[in-house]
This record gives sequence, C-alpha cells and structure tokens, in this order.
Amino acid sequence: MRVVLVAAVLAWAGAAAGQGMPTGRWLTQDRDAVIAIEPCGTALCGQIVGITLDHPDDPTPVDNMGRPQCGLTIITGAVPDGEAWAMQILDPRNGAAYRARMHVDTQGRLQVRGFIGIPLLGRTQAWTPYAGVLTPDCILPRPSSAVP
Repeated sequence: MRVVLVAAVLAWAGAAAGQGMPTGRWLTQDRDAVIAIEPCGTALCGQIVGITLDHPDDPTPVDNMGRPQCGLTIITGAVPDGEAWAMQILDPRNGAAYRARMHVDTQGRLQVRGFIGIPLLGRTQAWTPYAGVLTPDCILPRPSSAVP
C-alpha cells in the first residue's frame, strides 16, 4: 500500500517536478539543521534528522512542548501548487505554524518561504542538498566543519 501512495504522490507531482522534486536531505540556511523531505500519505513531509549544537556538551534541543527536536516533523501537507509546493511549516522553538511554499531553484537549492496570510508577508531561506553523515543521535558537526 505504501508503494502505491508513494507512486501517487510522485505522479501527482508532475507539475512541480519540472523544477525538481524537493525530496531528500536539506541543510538549512543557517547550517544548524538537516531536514529530510519525503512522501507521507498523499503529500510530502519534512522531519528534522540532524541538529548542530553550539557546544558539544549542550543537550539536544527540545520544542516548545519539551519534546526532542530530533525526529520532529516540521513540514506537513506539501502538495504541488503550480511550479512550487504549498505546505505548512512549524517553528520548533515556539510551536508557531506558518503557511509556506517551496521549490528547487535552477542552482539546486530549495527555496523555502514561510508567511502569514500572503507570501508577500514572509521570509525566504535557501536550503542546500546535504550529503554528509547523519548519526543516530541526530547531532551534526559544527557549522564550520559541516560539508554539504
């Protein structure tokens, strides 16, 4: 059944696929997290799979509810919308959810724009593909040594 759902999502994504599928692992603009975007049900979802700590002995960050951010789903309901993907994105620090759009640009970066109401009232980040190592504890190398 899961194979059928994945195939349906990929087939449904035809309009947005011209710009490239946003699936895969992405290093955020601030280089402090890696988000894995993959099919979930009939849409795409994004989950935190890597986090950078300011200091090696720092505890793993938690969200506003006290849950570990590692494994937290922050992108939900991503569906094709023209040449982009419409979705919701969660700020794990405060629990705020925003409407958002994402697309892969011509340089292979994932442009993620979160907004309130209309896209004009928002902020865009450029995420880069991440090919580095992910550890079971979800901790990434410090930003200066992280190589996408």
